[in-house]
Amino acid sequence: MKAAVIMGSASDLPVLEKTIETLKAFGVEVDAHVMSAHRTPDSAHTFAASAEENGIEVIIAAAGKAAHLAGVLAAYTTLPVIGLPIMSSTMDGLDSLLSTVQMPPGIPVATVAINGSENAALLAIQILSLKYVELKEKLKEHKKNMAEKVIEADNNLQKEL
Repeated sequence: MKAAVIMGSASDLPVLEKTIETLKAFGVEVDAHVMSAHRTPDSAHTFAASAEENGIEVIIAAAGKAAHLAGVLAAYTTLPVIGLPIMSSTMDGLDSLLSTVQMPPGIPVATVAINGSENAALLAIQILSLKYVELKEKLKEHKKNMAEKVIEADNNLQKEL
């Protein structure tokens, strides 16, 4: 089980820490890199074109502003690519979201919310769970734990009222 986490800039790492932490918590190996669709397009092309032969099964691509990284990677692989738009000072990340989600026909990129790092990881895990049954069980447990926390929060609220 191996996922790639590609960020357009090292400054994106604080957002991606939750992505990496979540993947690792589920036992997914993480291959993380910084590469830019615009400043290192050859590296992005080489990485995406060889990702599958390097054991990568899903790619999470995080970028801000023009945010073409996910689309460029998706152009060079048939692996699922999840775009993670990063909030930037420009337009509060709306530019990143629209750049990531508005892909032309034939080059799909699944897209999560702006700075939706945990959901990017969980979507990657859901994709991997189609092949790895143990991930499916861990996801079920994760959802059960989330539900229990909400129920506990409600019970605490009822006690306070």
